[in-house]
Amino acid sequence: TAEEAQDETLRMLDIYRKFQEDYLAIPVYTGLKSDTEKFPGALATYSIEAMMQDGKALQSGTSHNLGQNFAKAFEIDYLDRDNNQQLVWTTSWGVSTRMIGGLIMTHSDDDGLIIPPKIAPVQVVIVPIFNDDHERKETFKFADSIVDQLKEKIDKLQIKIDTREKMRPADKFFHWIQKGIPVRIEVGPRDVKKQSAMVARRDIREKNEVSIENITQHVVSLLDRIQDNLFQRALDYRKANTRTAKNYEEFKGIFSNEGGFVFAHWDGSKEVEEQIKHDTKATIRCIPLEKSEAGKCIVSGEPSLQEVLFAIAY
Repeated sequence: TAEEAQDETLRMLDIYRKFQEDYLAIPVYTGLKSDTEKFPGALATYSIEAMMQDGKALQSGTSHNLGQNFAKAFEIDYLDRDNNQQLVWTTSWGVSTRMIGGLIMTHSDDDGLIIPPKIAPVQVVIVPIFNDDHERKETFKFADSIVDQLKEKIDKLQIKIDTREKMRPADKFFHWIQKGIPVRIEVGPRDVKKQSAMVARRDIREKNEVSIENITQHVVSLLDRIQDNLFQRALDYRKANTRTAKNYEEFKGIFSNEGGFVFAHWDGSKEVEEQIKHDTKATIRCIPLEKSEAGKCIVSGEPSLQEVLFAIAY
């Protein structure tokens, strides 16, 4: 039915929102596309919109209510309970590799990737530090004992020991920094004697000494804190770069000088939408599902049901 198609469209949109926020640690706005921006032939298109570190918007996923338009075009029908032929109501939804691009552009820094723990193929890398064969055997054995503890709470496949030789420790550290591994554990001969290890987190580059008896609890807690911090850091950045424009001059000034996201009233006309795009390169990213108060369009002065989200997009 029409109601079921609309429900499925919004349900998939929310699934994408949850995955983006809970796993990729990227905050998004959800909303309806304008008629200009919606998928051709759809009754309605909804999207999730994320802010990248340069202030631009990335449409990270879409969900379309196609109504019966495509069913008519492709003759997709069925017999109902009364044996009458009916057209189906269709939906279409999807995300793509641009979501991976969004992950990279949201969290990474000049030294490489920063991967949220919930999706990291390797969550923990252990780097033995040694100068001779005796120290190599000693630190490798100690690293194995750490793995034995960690695997009680973390999937063994997400724990790696760097067994490479003839590489400086600093080069190994930077290799894993570039790859964005959330947690790095460094173990040298002194650590073996002290029965402790140095635990470094990728997101804020903090390093702490942790005893072997507490290391599992510390690392598990640290992975959760990294996940939460990445989301909060991206959310704080979005908040700091999201503004509200009360008139068109203010709106144009924001996009000339700061960029980012701008909420503003729009009268719903394609003419105003096109004028804004021509003047500022900003487009309506979505009409948020959480409605604001009614007002007047910043361009025409005509009535506006709610503020919409503008940004320059990829």
